[in-house]
Amino acid sequence: MFDVWKNVLEELKKTISSEKFNTFFQKTSLISIDDGEIKIGVPNIFMQANIKKSFDKNIREALEHNNIEVKTTEYVIAEANKVKKKSREVVSIEDIKPHKSRTYISNSPAKSIETGLSKDYTFENFVVGTNNDLAVYSAKTVIDDPGGKRNPFFLYGKSGVGKTHLIQAIGNELLKKNPNLKILYTPISHFYSDFIAAIRSKNPDSWKTKYENLDVLIIDDFQLISGKDKSQVEFFNLFNDMYLSKRQVIVASDRLPEEIKDVDVRLAGRLTQNGAFDIQLPGYEEKCAILQAKAEYEGKEIEQKAIEYIAENVKTNIRDLNAEYEKLIALSELRGMTPLEIINSGFSKPSVSSTRRNTTAKKIIDKTAKYYEMSTDTMLSKSRVAHIKNARQVAMYLLQNELHLSTTRTASELGMKDHTTVMNGVKRINTEMKLNFKLREDINILREKIYE
Repeated sequence: MFDVWKNVLEELKKTISSEKFNTFFQKTSLISIDDGEIKIGVPNIFMQANIKKSFDKNIREALEHNNIEVKTTEYVIAEANKVKKKSREVVSIEDIKPHKSRTYISNSPAKSIETGLSKDYTFENFVVGTNNDLAVYSAKTVIDDPGGKRNPFFLYGKSGVGKTHLIQAIGNELLKKNPNLKILYTPISHFYSDFIAAIRSKNPDSWKTKYENLDVLIIDDFQLISGKDKSQVEFFNLFNDMYLSKRQVIVASDRLPEEIKDVDVRLAGRLTQNGAFDIQLPGYEEKCAILQAKAEYEGKEIEQKAIEYIAENVKTNIRDLNAEYEKLIALSELRGMTPLEIINSGFSKPSVSSTRRNTTAKKIIDKTAKYYEMSTDTMLSKSRVAHIKNARQVAMYLLQNELHLSTTRTASELGMKDHTTVMNGVKRINTEMKLNFKLREDINILREKIYE
C-alpha cells in the first residue's frame, strides 16, 4: 500500500500546486483498500474536511490510474485516539504556558548566543489552515532563501492568532539548518529599552553590540514603537544595514505599519516593500484541529463533540480557545467526569471574555450591506454591478463560515433559488482572499461588527 500511495502522491504533485500539496498531503497515508472502499489517513479535522471537499476527485482519479478500484473514499484522522509521546514538540497554540528562552552554543570561540527563541514554537506543531496558509507558505520561503526575496518579512494579525509562534518557528528552522547563525528574537519594547539604557549609561552606542552582528533579527509587537521617534531612527538605521548586507529581518505587528500612529513613512514603506502577510482569526475547522492537536500531545481524553462545543462557542482568538480548553479539562479532572459530561451537566460555560453573543443571518446580511454603504434590498438584488455583487458574495461567505449554513439555506436567506450561485460566490471569495488583502481586512472588520 505504501508504494501505491507513493505513486498517488507523485501524480497529485502534477495536478495541484506545490503550495497546496505541501499544506494538505505531507502527512497523509493510505490505511486500507477493501473491495473498493478506500480509507485515507489525515492528521486532523481541518485536513479531513478540506481534502474531502477540494481534492477527493483528484485522489480518486490518481488511485484509479494505479489500478485501484474506487467505490467509496473515507478520510480518517489517523491515530486520533492514541496518546502522543512527550518527545513531540508542544502544540500549536500561542502562549500555552511560560517558556524559557533558547540558548545556542556556537562552534566559534565566541560566547553563547541568547536567541530569545522558545523551542516550543516549531513548524511541526503549527496547525495550518485557510486563515494562515499564505503566511506559512511565505514564511517557508524565508527559510529557503534568508536575506532574499522575502527580506524583510512582515507579518500582521490580531492578538492571539499565532504570530509569535510563526516568526519564532522561522528562527528555529533557520537554526536547525545552520546552528552557527546569530539570531535574535525580541519584542520591540526590549529594543527601545536597550536603547534607553544605553543613553542613561552615557554610552549611546553600547547597545549596538547586541544587534549589529546579527544574521537574523526577529521583532515582535512592532506596533508598540508608536511615538518613539529616536527608537524608530535607530531601528531604521539597523534595518538598512541588515537589508543592504542581505541579512534577514522579520517583523510582526497587530496591524500594518501605515496604520500605526506616528510611524515614520519611510520605515513603514520599507518594511512592506515585499508585501505584508496576515494571519486571520481561525475558522471552525482550524479551531477543532488546534484543540485536537493539543489534546493528543497532552494525552488527554476529550470527546469530539466537546472539541466542537469549544470551537463553536469561542469566537475570539487562539489564546481564549486555549483558556476554555484548560478550564474544561481542569473541571473534568476535578469532578471525575468526561469533558462532554461536564458540558452537558452545565458545569462549564464559555466565559464572557472568550465568546460573543449569538448572531443571526439577518444581522450578518444587514451589517454587510451597511459596511459596503448600500441598502439591504440593493445588496440582495440581482444586480451584476461589481461592488454590489462583491458585497453579496461576502455575505454568502460569512453566512457559511460564521453560521455554518448549507448552500441551500444560505441561498434561501439571501432570497435566491439557485444554491450553485452561492457555491460559486463563496468559492470566488475563498480564492481572492489569498492575495486580496483589502478583502481579507473587510471580512475581518465585518466579523467584529456582526458580534458587537
